[in-house]
Amino acid sequence: MSSSSPRKHAGPGPASDQPAVPEPSFSERARTLVYLGRIGSLSTLSRKQPGFPFGSVMPYGLDPRGRPLFLISSMAMHTQNLQADPRASLLVTQPDSSGDPLGASRVTVIGNVLTIPKPEVPEARQLYLDRYANSKYWVDFEDFSFYRMDVLDVYYVGGFGVMGWVQASDYNLAQPDPLADAATGIIEHMNTDHKDALVLLARTLAGIESQEAAMTSVDRLGFHVRLKTTDGMKGARIAFSREVTNPMETRKVLVEMVQQARRRQVRS
Repeated sequence: MSSSSPRKHAGPGPASDQPAVPEPSFSERARTLVYLGRIGSLSTLSRKQPGFPFGSVMPYGLDPRGRPLFLISSMAMHTQNLQADPRASLLVTQPDSSGDPLGASRVTVIGNVLTIPKPEVPEARQLYLDRYANSKYWVDFEDFSFYRMDVLDVYYVGGFGVMGWVQASDYNLAQPDPLADAATGIIEHMNTDHKDALVLLARTLAGIESQEAAMTSVDRLGFHVRLKTTDGMKGARIAFSREVTNPMETRKVLVEMVQQARRRQVRS
């Protein structure tokens, strides 16, 4: 896992005497978001209107370094743009985000999009077909070819006030969060069956009294909650008591944390 610090865009937040709650690095979060995404917005440089960006809806695959893979036709305008100038960016937004879209996570990956050398095409082909089984119907058409973005830079936005640049080397080395595929199910389960437990954890571990609590995200190091309080809506980050690597460990740790919080509440 990459642990390097992102190049922050926003200034430092208000001073606090509370220790920072551990979170995945921006590079990890960017890799996770690109991994979860299936379709992005590809911006190429227009041949018809030089200097202007040309946006296209673009399915993509991923190689082990997180580099986007594209299966595109020579007849497509974005392909013709790339053949003239390989510079491009791919915007990927948080899938199934609810509420204000500006509060959702998104990542912009910047790089050069070039045809994949023939010896590397079989691997790229398999990786792409693993994501898009239906593409088997046109993958071998003569006008279709595989392209890959060689990442030069990455900009990650995790919501309001959470943003920064990520070096390409850190992005390439990072891995998607181990809970990425299970996160939606964990969140739905906690918000449906364990709302009281979230209120208790927010009170004992984040020091916030609330009438309602909802988990909004979860990762290997902890989770975020949205809290309804007498002072309005608030958000908090709560760390797991230890790092988790799969849903079973997550359930076990959450049960332990709730039990400890209940004991603490009784003693107080």
